[in-house]
Amino acid sequence: MTRIVFMGTPDFALTSLTALHSSSAQAGWQVVGVVTQPDRRAGRGKKLVASPVKTFALENQLPVLQPLRLRKNEAPPTEDQQDPLEWLRMLAPDLIVVAAFGQILPPRLLEVPTFGCLNVHASLLPAYRGASPITAALLDGLTETGVTIMLMDAGMDTGPVLAQARLPVRLDDTTASLSERLAARGAELLAETIPGWLAAEVAPFPQSELPGISSVCRLVKKQDGQIDWSMPAARIERMIRAYAPWPAAFTTWKGQNFKLWQGRVIAGRTTPGHVVEVEDHVAVGTGEGLLALQAVQPAGKRRMTAATFRNGAPDFVGSRLGR
Repeated sequence: MTRIVFMGTPDFALTSLTALHSSSAQAGWQVVGVVTQPDRRAGRGKKLVASPVKTFALENQLPVLQPLRLRKNEAPPTEDQQDPLEWLRMLAPDLIVVAAFGQILPPRLLEVPTFGCLNVHASLLPAYRGASPITAALLDGLTETGVTIMLMDAGMDTGPVLAQARLPVRLDDTTASLSERLAARGAELLAETIPGWLAAEVAPFPQSELPGISSVCRLVKKQDGQIDWSMPAARIERMIRAYAPWPAAFTTWKGQNFKLWQGRVIAGRTTPGHVVEVEDHVAVGTGEGLLALQAVQPAGKRRMTAATFRNGAPDFVGSRLGR
């Protein structure tokens, strides 16, 4: 029985963990432990919330470790924390599987499992290495992306590749919807790849042999969602989808936060940020074209259609956003 330790945190990772755990009996492996990020404070009450991966692990009686950090040059664990490396050695994993864990694994940890560490990455490497490949793909307007199963090395998503699968990007995809599809395909590809890897039937090949140009995407920050109305409408529309659900594309109206959840590019021209009415659309001027608003969320309110908001705020048309 192959012993697997899983490392991951959000819903994207949960899909792979669920697939590994549910297929363990027939596949001949066992998930013997889970490593995930520490609980985070969230919501208006700022209560500690467990990650989706931790919740699943506890529900299925899987041992859980939540290290603050893994890098050797960081502060050591406190008295009430277990040393991550010793914990992993105690579990004696044959294989470690990583999916959206949220920390870079140090070389000493990569050496623990007999068959190395496999990573489920949401891009067609070598493109979009890093923390936000799905968001970056949407911002760049890709029509196709995919998932990669990679043998991890000390670099950031630079290890040799075992398998890849391509997925089309839909015109209405958000980071949430595309993440869900990529997570499902990644979990399938992982389950398909592991048996061949363990049997030495799959040979990893360097990313330099793959088509495409290597690129790196950074961690998304809250301020990235702020709209600059001098940008083209097509770019802003992609921002709306790329930053859904977080941090959400936003601007200001009457000095207060104003989120945009859905929009469409239409022909026309007016001053950037100026709200106009074009036929049945409420639209905003941009650096190139108009952005017709479809779903918005004013400060302190729930998400609503742009038409509903306009009916309740007749002075919206003719106003200026971003001021």
